[in-house]
Amino acid sequence: MSFLKTIDQKFFLTEIPYKPMGKYAHFITLRVTESYPLFQTDGELNKARVRAGVKLENHVPISRLTMFKRKQSTPERLVGRELLRNYGLMTAEECEYNVNFAMNNPDCIIYGFAIGDSGSEKSKVVVDTAFSITAFDESHETFTLNAPFENGTMASKGEGASKPGEVTSRINQQDHIKPQIFFPSIVTLKDPTEAGFLYVFNNILRTRHYGAQTTRTGRVRNELIGVVFADGEITSNLRWTQAIYDKLQAENKLNYRDPLNEDDVIAAAISAIETLMSEEFIVHTDFVGANFTPVLNEVKALTGSEAGIKQILQQADAEAKVYYKNHMKQKPEGDKAKAGKATKAG
Repeated sequence: MSFLKTIDQKFFLTEIPYKPMGKYAHFITLRVTESYPLFQTDGELNKARVRAGVKLENHVPISRLTMFKRKQSTPERLVGRELLRNYGLMTAEECEYNVNFAMNNPDCIIYGFAIGDSGSEKSKVVVDTAFSITAFDESHETFTLNAPFENGTMASKGEGASKPGEVTSRINQQDHIKPQIFFPSIVTLKDPTEAGFLYVFNNILRTRHYGAQTTRTGRVRNELIGVVFADGEITSNLRWTQAIYDKLQAENKLNYRDPLNEDDVIAAAISAIETLMSEEFIVHTDFVGANFTPVLNEVKALTGSEAGIKQILQQADAEAKVYYKNHMKQKPEGDKAKAGKATKAG
């Protein structure tokens, strides 16, 4: 079954291969914060000290916020799992994330899993750490967290919170990432079938929240600006981010007191990835900027209708079950139900 008219079928495999076949689909994505998300470890926002840009004049080191790979891939695969359950292709009982993977659905086969001695599958989706374009000091804000009593007075949140009529100096503070902070990110799918490509594409488009999921914030929008098909991996998130910084700096578009203009960032991101791809020594076909618009519109039309998304999910599920039957060790139904706790997921 063929879904897309804007992309040649030569870029897709007809079935999920058991061994790497050297086909790569790279989703060129800008992740834009739209509230105050938290990307943190041990209570602190993740950050890294790296060079500001690629050009010699921008070799000064700066601290950048980082979005680790699991912070990106986990919310996206959970969106896909939600859809599979919604359309009756998977149940919570037969496949529970990081507890008991069914091993035979698109999520398990495409994003990978590991369940102790029961089996494992390497993820075909490669996501690396993403870095903010702007520096850490300009990209985060510290908030004081308070909890109100019913009489309207405020108390510091957490242990030692004051009671009505009492005064406390204990204040809980938390760093949050500001809105309109941009994280350029390249999501790579190895050896895609058309249905697998659309499954991952749709997951990226639909995912709206990243970071700490226990909060009421974390809104992030994924702005796809292109897809690159190649016979190898392309540039890194860091180098693309540094190249974007160079272009914004050269055009005097970096205002340290105001958020970046999204139109400026998109234009710089497109220009930067086109420049970086021109320097690659692999075979590649690029759908970027204006060339990507027809592809994006066609995918949105497909995934925006119930009939379209059901066909994509059903085809992806059928391919996953064929792969499971042909290439994975089969266990009796009773043993599968007793499979051990998952140790990690891709």
